[in-house]
Amino acid sequence: MTDGQRITAIIGLDDTDHPEAGCTTHSFDSLLRTISDSNMFEVTERRLVRLWPFASRRTRGNGALSAIVKINSDSAVELEELCGKWFDELALSISKHPDEGIPASPCLVISYRNPPESWYWDSVRDQVDLEKRKSEASEFGLKIFSLGEGWGIIGASAAISWMPNQDSSWELVAWRDEVKVGTNRDVSQESVIEMAEKHPETFLNRDPTKGKGMIAPRTPCPVLYGIRGSTCEAVSEAHKWMQEREDVERSSSWAPHRTNQLSDDHLAGICSGTVIMPPSEGRGAHTNLSVISGGCTRQLVVFKEGGHVNRLVRQLNTGDRISWLGLESPDGSIHLERVSVQSAVPRISSRPSCCGRTMRSAGRGQPLRCLLCGENSEKFWMSKPWSPSGVSSISGWYEPTPSQRRHLAKPLNHGIPS
Repeated sequence: MTDGQRITAIIGLDDTDHPEAGCTTHSFDSLLRTISDSNMFEVTERRLVRLWPFASRRTRGNGALSAIVKINSDSAVELEELCGKWFDELALSISKHPDEGIPASPCLVISYRNPPESWYWDSVRDQVDLEKRKSEASEFGLKIFSLGEGWGIIGASAAISWMPNQDSSWELVAWRDEVKVGTNRDVSQESVIEMAEKHPETFLNRDPTKGKGMIAPRTPCPVLYGIRGSTCEAVSEAHKWMQEREDVERSSSWAPHRTNQLSDDHLAGICSGTVIMPPSEGRGAHTNLSVISGGCTRQLVVFKEGGHVNRLVRQLNTGDRISWLGLESPDGSIHLERVSVQSAVPRISSRPSCCGRTMRSAGRGQPLRCLLCGENSEKFWMSKPWSPSGVSSISGWYEPTPSQRRHLAKPLNHGIPS
């Protein structure tokens, strides 16, 4: 490297893949290795940023990539030329994607100063207008490489504007040899179980409720597996341990990424309300619940795969007061991610008993009567305090099983909502 003042360049990329081909993490890895191999630039950190789950145009995994690169102040032109050449090669490879499905619409951006954080927050919590973001990026002075309509600028600009903190999680992505893409991955269940035990700072490695691992994707993409954890060192050591095993496929390359996963950044906060009618079952066995919150009626939805959340919601009754964390969908309904019962109305259990049997009504306007001894009683129902059954909670909060949570959702064992 040449001497001179060092400055920071932030590079972002998104939307390079097709449902049946490609992978943005793999594409970005090839770019960053090209940058590092030039011996002019130093890649100091990679980032993986998940976006708004309801975005109308989502790429596989719904994530975008960025990286912090140290360069000499007089080397910006060289960096842009290198990126431009790489992007031309990317465009050529994309031209070979299958004709079916939504075509890739990639965008690569470079910034030499911190972009507005609002780009990230707008992209993780709501739909972003493509033309508006293009205009904002151009006015800010980003160097932009794009193909087609350039939909990738939304994710790429969000990725470079995300500001991590000390609680940010990490994910190490390991990639496969190209000749193996599309074949079954060799990552044994035993290796995933033992890795979780030997490397406790990793998390969400498997779903114990379903007895399956969660680190290896099931799509025909170049990713071998992704290991999530609390530090860069934790995921790196776990990966090295996995690669020493005979029951785990060798990776062709790998890299740790700082991520916004497990942050709850997509959620605005806790809401509370009162159930105004019993839950109903909708199409696909999902559950609908009407509540009144802040003087307005809201429709809450929990899907069949919601596990404990779905089973809890099905037991709610009119008058129960609940709190929840959820994401508002484009149709206005709230998709529940976590729920807590703040107070519950008593549940009617039975009529009073006499002589060891339940008393019966003697008719309209008549008292209750014991069929054995003839004793009469005023009409009333017995009730008892209610607590949900068949579900488990952490400090009164309920969440879906690990494999049914969003990448962005913060597990309850990582902190109770407040």
